[in-house]
Amino acid sequence: MDVPESTDDLRAAPPQQYVQTFQLPGEFKLQRGGVLHDVDCAYETWGELNSSATNAVLVCHAISGDSHAARHDPTDSPGWWDTLIGPGKAIDTDRFFVICPNVLGSCNGTTGPSSRRRVESGGEIAGLSATACGAASSSANSSSAASITGESTTDEPVDEHMLPWGAEFPDITILDMVRLERKLTESLGIKRLRAVVGGSLGGHQALTWATAFPGSTDLCIAIASSPRLTSQALGFDVIARNAIQTDPHFAGGQYYSRPNKPDTGLAIARMLGHITYLSSAAMESKFELDRHDPRHIASQFEQRFSIGSYLAHQGQKFTTRFDANSYITLSTAMDLFDLGGDAQNLQQSFSRCDCEFLIISFSSDWLFTPEQSLDIVEALTMLDKPVTYAEITTPAGHDAFLIERDISQYAPLVAAKLADHTSAATVALQPFKTDSGRESKLTVASEQIEQQLLDLIEPGTSVLDLGCGDGRLLEELSRRGHQRLVGVEVAQDGIHAAARRGLNVIDYDLNQGLPAFADSQFDFVVLSETLQIVANIQSLLMEMLRVGENVIVGFSNFAHRKLREDFVIRGRSPRSQGLYGHAWYNTPNRRFPSIADVSDLCTTCHAEIIGAVYLDTQAAEVIAPDNDPNLNADFAILKVRQL
Repeated sequence: MDVPESTDDLRAAPPQQYVQTFQLPGEFKLQRGGVLHDVDCAYETWGELNSSATNAVLVCHAISGDSHAARHDPTDSPGWWDTLIGPGKAIDTDRFFVICPNVLGSCNGTTGPSSRRRVESGGEIAGLSATACGAASSSANSSSAASITGESTTDEPVDEHMLPWGAEFPDITILDMVRLERKLTESLGIKRLRAVVGGSLGGHQALTWATAFPGSTDLCIAIASSPRLTSQALGFDVIARNAIQTDPHFAGGQYYSRPNKPDTGLAIARMLGHITYLSSAAMESKFELDRHDPRHIASQFEQRFSIGSYLAHQGQKFTTRFDANSYITLSTAMDLFDLGGDAQNLQQSFSRCDCEFLIISFSSDWLFTPEQSLDIVEALTMLDKPVTYAEITTPAGHDAFLIERDISQYAPLVAAKLADHTSAATVALQPFKTDSGRESKLTVASEQIEQQLLDLIEPGTSVLDLGCGDGRLLEELSRRGHQRLVGVEVAQDGIHAAARRGLNVIDYDLNQGLPAFADSQFDFVVLSETLQIVANIQSLLMEMLRVGENVIVGFSNFAHRKLREDFVIRGRSPRSQGLYGHAWYNTPNRRFPSIADVSDLCTTCHAEIIGAVYLDTQAAEVIAPDNDPNLNADFAILKVRQL
């Protein structure tokens, strides 16, 4: 049988030889009023905890994941985040002590619905007699496959009063999961984590660590996540739970001792889940070429099309490693998660956070959309919380956070945020490379412009750099002692480079304005070498004047003498000889402003020019204001303030 691969293929079946169990004796009170006793938490670790217990990284898994995030050695089975975790990788186990716990409510070693509890009455539970249920039940905390079936794997007598929770397992929340994880880390002697990292449901856990327990982590990394589910995503979960609960073998949730389990309902739930994890483009890529050529597998499900074979295979395979009650429990917990549906509530949720954030989304993820990640980013920026954000371009959909080619795109950001930025080696970056014929001239011009910008920015002020590139300007400001520095950039290599410098940079389209930032939030807003590529210059300038007390605009002057000669004498489209030396057919420039044009725009926007520097970058000279800079300068820097 040959069916397309899935990220589910990364899930290893138990038993796992490196699983450890943390036991929490006594009562564990739940957020929604339930109580669990003597809770077990399965977890795995990689690397060594340092003497000060400051190098711990907690990894949180998605809804169907487990504690086996990565291989422990070459003979170990693959982990679901092998590409990200390991020696020398983004989460470097040579440097960090990595912990991955199995979440509360799951069926892979941590207490969940298939775990047994003592029932003193000896009566019936959910339609099953105590004898019938107890005779075949086994603890979910075993590392064997029995943890999802409730079947005993030993010949030892079973206490007839120890029965699976089944559907009576109390409602849990993401906060309950995190509280148990916190108990685990405390038992390991860890007071503050270096980072909490998670994708999807794991991202919800990471955000809960940051919002519910300020002071618990230095860094929160939430990948392919959201402040809450959309109504559409919640609707898919409702359908999935209905598929399970209406399966004739569900038996009110007490199916563990029965010969038939609700496998049909669980398989359908997982099929539905797989569709939400993939984008339309990903599904076309997987199935379009052979859509009428299904793989024939033993299944009760339709296989008329190739996607049918894929879904049938993945759904059936899922029933061999996961418990239906756990799926209900965890999907409900995800649906209950809610940091706020509007800006005000989100800001309230994040107001007490004291950690740095890295938020990553994927362009084709319609389950947890980039817009939802931006809602988080905007709330954090409004609160002046340190945040870096990147939207990774990919056709893979929500699954992208587990796919190797997409991990390779965001792993450098994870590594950069986990780096020690007190080391000079970390931030000693070279400027971006260009074609060799222009590189040295452009470097000189960039350095000349950068120095003029630095001279215009007053010491100690807060700065927002729009189109920050690789972050060279912000890095120099940081060295000068500026504390509140934020960059905005859309080029992925620029975001990576700025992050490696230890800077906070946001992947943001300037054509959308600056809604993430409050009025007068920064002393200076800088836009250099970017003005002419923006679609709506006037609205952006108005937004900059709203957000910044002072605005600095640096731009190529397309009325420069040589460009005039191109057009008038040689009959050619103006082609800048400096920073924007592009042909008319491949230029990124949408506009071709002159110094006079931008001066007029400032007047239109009710702003005054309070300082100006005019440069001939080819000659490395400053052009005096009385020497007709509109003709003789190829670059201008204007300092502007609203009237």
